[in-house]
Amino acid sequence: MSAIHPIATPAQGQVRPHFRNLPLRVGTRGSPLALWQTRHFLSIITRFCPVLRDAKAFEEHAIATSGDRIQDKRLADIGGKGLFAKEIHEALLDGRIDFAVHSLKDLETEMPPGIVLACTLRREDARDAVILGPRCGTPDPSDPFAALPAGAVIGTASVRRQSQILHARPDLRIEMIRGNVQTRLGKLAQPEGPAATLLALAGLRRLGMEERASVVLDPDSMVPAAGQGIVGVTARADDVDLLELLSAIEDREAAAVSRAERALLAALDGSCRTPIGGHARLLSDGRLHLTGLVARPDGSFLLKRSAQGAVADAVALGRELGEGLRRDSPADIFG
Repeated sequence: MSAIHPIATPAQGQVRPHFRNLPLRVGTRGSPLALWQTRHFLSIITRFCPVLRDAKAFEEHAIATSGDRIQDKRLADIGGKGLFAKEIHEALLDGRIDFAVHSLKDLETEMPPGIVLACTLRREDARDAVILGPRCGTPDPSDPFAALPAGAVIGTASVRRQSQILHARPDLRIEMIRGNVQTRLGKLAQPEGPAATLLALAGLRRLGMEERASVVLDPDSMVPAAGQGIVGVTARADDVDLLELLSAIEDREAAAVSRAERALLAALDGSCRTPIGGHARLLSDGRLHLTGLVARPDGSFLLKRSAQGAVADAVALGRELGEGLRRDSPADIFG
């Protein structure tokens, strides 16, 4: 465990810790996007804590996860989205790393014993984007799926995206594609590849590839995944000093919306086979607006509702909306 002794700096009101055990070891997946997110987080923490600006203050540990290694199956068939964090959690509990940086949407709603979600960073754009291949027509922002030819194959491994696009366009066909952003984009150029795919706009932006987005989908027409666009940092529950430092750099808005979205997800208790969407935002009056979605993978059933409440009630808001969606959905959806 890293020994951190926080000292208040009256002039700035910040925590300025002294470290005995450096470097701090940060765990991450090894994809280009995961590494970008990790280095972005490190740039934030070093700006906040000048003590850590030394180039040797951190060690990156890229950890291959089960979700990364197995690319030919849906996550639901190999154990769920927690497989993107399983080996990272193990490294944290074993003391091989001190904290870890994740895409929040890849984290389970209930952390393993001994691990906590220590902080969330400012949210990037949470929306999904359609990326059209060369066989598609001209994109029309007013009708985001109009450029897709009748019966076109759409590549995605997300049942959430699949259900919503099939609900809007039941003539389309879905083909599973997995891999990092670059891999999925590359498949569009292959003659046997899908006509289009959907990706998180946040990932495209972070990789400097936003121009690849043919159409950006409004969250009301394509409800994002809970936590999409947010970077979350996990640490050991007993590493009190490190938790104090991480909490000091947390983005309060990201914390509020993620609490609502993750409470919604927990109340629905769906598997990776259950299409679930959750998107929260702050309104101009400071209240929290939350949209939740439940559907069948084939798009034949889709239930979407919204609720509003105080930021302080984010967890209760998410739980109540989730319970209502679950109560009013066919029982087989959660089987």
